[in-house]
Amino acid sequence: MRWETKVTELLEIEYPIIQGGLAYLAYADLAAAVSNAGGLGQITAMSLPGPDELRNEIRKVQTMTNKPFGVNFAIGQHGRSFEDMVQVAIDEKVPVVSVTGGNPKGVLDMVKDLPIKKLVLVAARRQAEKAEELGADAVMVVGQEGGGHLGRGDVGTFVLTPQVVDSVSIPVIASGGIVDGRSMMAALSLGAEGIEMGTRFIATKECIDAHPAYKQALLEADENSTVVIKRTLGTPARALKNPWTDKILGIEKERGDYEALKTYISGEANKQYIHKGKDTEGFGWAGQGAARIQDIPTVKELINSMISEADIIKEKWID
Repeated sequence: MRWETKVTELLEIEYPIIQGGLAYLAYADLAAAVSNAGGLGQITAMSLPGPDELRNEIRKVQTMTNKPFGVNFAIGQHGRSFEDMVQVAIDEKVPVVSVTGGNPKGVLDMVKDLPIKKLVLVAARRQAEKAEELGADAVMVVGQEGGGHLGRGDVGTFVLTPQVVDSVSIPVIASGGIVDGRSMMAALSLGAEGIEMGTRFIATKECIDAHPAYKQALLEADENSTVVIKRTLGTPARALKNPWTDKILGIEKERGDYEALKTYISGEANKQYIHKGKDTEGFGWAGQGAARIQDIPTVKELINSMISEADIIKEKWID
C-alpha cells in the first residue's frame, strides 16, 4: 500500500515515521539509516561540541543518503546558545529542522522564509497553538508515555493527540509510547499525520553509540521499568529505572534543589550509562513503549516490519 499523509508530503518522505533527536545518540549512521529506510532521520545538534562538528556530521549524512533528513535543536537543555549551530544548518541547506526543549521562537525566526521545514515538539495544546503562530510547519506532540523530557502535565498521548489535532491547522505528529505498526495506526486513527519515535530507534543496530547494556535493558523492560525524574525542578523526564535514578528520586523526596541534583542529572551522567553501560554511575532516557521492544533489528528491518503490520491493520479496516 502507498503511504501518503500530510507529513509525508511536507517532508517528502515515503513513510510518516520520524526519528527523535536522541541526545548523545542521534548521529549520522542512525539518521542516514532512517532516511534511507523511508522515514526522516535526524542529527542531534546540541550534543555536539560546536559548529564544526555539526557541519561534519551533516556532510557525513549527505554522503550516506540522498533523501531528506533533519537536524534537531534541543534548546534549553544544554545551557548554551544555539544561533551558531542553526546557522550551520542553514549554510548546509538542511531540509528539515526540529526544535525541542524550549521556546522555539529564536530558531524559527532564523529559518523564516527559507526552504527549510520546521517541526516543533510540544507537550500541551497551548504550546501547539503557539508553535503554529510562530511559523511551525508541523508539531510533534509528546504524551507522558514518552522518554526524555515531557510536559509538566500528566496527559497521555491518546488524549493529547486528538486535542491538539482539533486545535491547530498544521499537521500533528504523535510521540510517546509508539514502537510498532499497531501503535502507529492507533496514532493515525486519532488524527495524527505521522509519528515520532525515540526509544525504539535506540534498540537498533545503527544506533552505534548506545551501549549494549542500555539496549539490553530496553529489551528486558516491562511497563513498570521507567520512572519520571526531575519533577521537583519543573522539568519532568522519563528514564529507565536503575540504581542511579533511585538516587535521584531519593534526593527529590528529600526536597533537594538543583544544586543537590545537578551532578546526578547532568549530560555526563547520562553518557556514563548510555555510552559506557554504567548503571550505578548514570541514567538513560526511555519511554514506556520500551515494554513492547523485543528485538534489536536494523532500522530498515524495523520500519519494514512496522509498515507490514500497519498494512495488515489497514486491510482489516477496508474489509
